[in-house]
Amino acid sequence: MSEATATPGWLVQGEIALCPCGCIGKRKKGHYVEKTINGVSGLLRQAMFSEEVAGRPGLLQRVDPRVKIVSLFGLLLVAALVRSFWLLIAMYAGTLVLAAASQLSLAFFVKRVWLFIPIFTGIVVIPAAFSFITPGNIVVPLWTWNGNPVGLTEQGLSSVVLIVSRVAVSISLVVLLTLTTTWVNLLAGMRALHLPKIFILIIGMAYRYLFFLLNSVADMYAARRSRTVGNAGDSREGRRFVAASAGALFGKSYALSEEVHQAMVSRGYTGEPQTLTFFETRASDRMFATACALAAVLLLVGDHVIGG
Repeated sequence: MSEATATPGWLVQGEIALCPCGCIGKRKKGHYVEKTINGVSGLLRQAMFSEEVAGRPGLLQRVDPRVKIVSLFGLLLVAALVRSFWLLIAMYAGTLVLAAASQLSLAFFVKRVWLFIPIFTGIVVIPAAFSFITPGNIVVPLWTWNGNPVGLTEQGLSSVVLIVSRVAVSISLVVLLTLTTTWVNLLAGMRALHLPKIFILIIGMAYRYLFFLLNSVADMYAARRSRTVGNAGDSREGRRFVAASAGALFGKSYALSEEVHQAMVSRGYTGEPQTLTFFETRASDRMFATACALAAVLLLVGDHVIGG
């Protein structure tokens, strides 16, 4: 084989990889801008996954968005009124059943509900379990202060568990609604229920602008990396890049908003958002609404009986 057609030696030469334990070289920490871009990409993937879930042939996916919004909102009000922990547990079990019937991964559903808001809510309301906040029967003594025992009270722990379980049920209902309904159908359903059109329009435009701006940020960073040889620079240079990108992004979004509004007006926009989605209430939708209404009545009656 001639030298002109031979494979270059540097292309086939093996190189020593970094040892996982770090004994051969050190892995460089990711740049904060790169971490932000990775977070942007994760958000886009999560949104696309939600659209894919909403298109599955599950139970809630087949329900009319208007019926779904009203029914789940009614259950949300019931969760706010119920004072029994066991009834809230029953409601949460019902959300798991609905998630499974809607072809949602229970592990993903539980993680999405419990990973953020209920845990943060628990951290916020945990001080209410202490005796100096909620006096009562101390079940977990901790220390003494000026001769008075300090610990967790039965009444305080009951309040904490009740609040956290109520938040978990409420978030589960909201997650069910958003995961099983496409964004377009969700906005169209809310508009069909006579929510203010300016409210619906602002939400819809903000949702679309969010993804456009995220893509613009990713494109600007990719363009910068493709024009950079070697190290991307120090943190000061990174901050200058972020500041310049923020200004350019603001100008780009403002210009785009003007162009979008002019395009909408030229196509006959008069302030009322138009959609190609048409809803039709079927017998299965009425059955779902009836089942939710019956469950709400039973929960309220049961809470009244338990509470005396």
